[in-house]
Formats: sequence, structure tokens, C-alpha cells
Amino acid sequence: MSDTRVGGESRRSTRVALKIVISVQGLSEPLSCDGETIVVNRHGALISSSVPLRDELKIKIEVVITGMRADAKVVHVDREQPQVCGIALEKPENIWDLSLPPDDWYDNAHQA
Repeated sequence: MSDTRVGGESRRSTRVALKIVISVQGLSEPLSCDGETIVVNRHGALISSSVPLRDELKIKIEVVITGMRADAKVVHVDREQPQVCGIALEKPENIWDLSLPPDDWYDNAHQA
């Protein structure tokens, strides 16, 4: 799961399989739904939402259990499963609250 290359495409940070409950609010249009993450990284996630989302939709993600929030944008919608989409966080961060994130999730300035 720590492979930073998926489908021949280079990733900016390691992906981690993680299922957590999220809520999604539309920023660029009225929308409110629940969902869950499938895979996360420092730059975004693959999520499943209770309603289909559209490409380029600006959203706010909230991790229900921690209350952590971040602005994001839908960057990919699965054509065969329109409720599964990829999102990019506006600012890369560990919104998912992983206690031991992969080394490449740290900013160089904040690395321990």
C-alpha cells in the first residue's frame, strides 16, 4: 500500500487504504452529503459519496470523528461508479489524522 506509483502514474505522496466517515459540503454550489474515504494521501483521497459528484466541483470535506476540515476539488469521477471520485485538497495536509503517516507526508520544514 505504500507504493507511490499507481497505474504508471507518479504520486506526490504515498497512498494509504483508510475507511473513515466524511461529510461533503458544496462550496461552488448547494450540496450536502455523507461519504467515506477509500484511499487517502497528503494531497487528497479517493472517496465514495452518497450522491454522485461532478468534476471540478469545489467542496469542503469534514472527517466526522475528528471534526477536521479542508477545502478540496473533485478531480476525477469514475464513469462506471459515479459516486466514487478522486479529490484534491486545496492545501496538502494530514486531514485524515493518521497517527503514523508515511515519511513523504511531512513538510521538509516540519520533519522530525
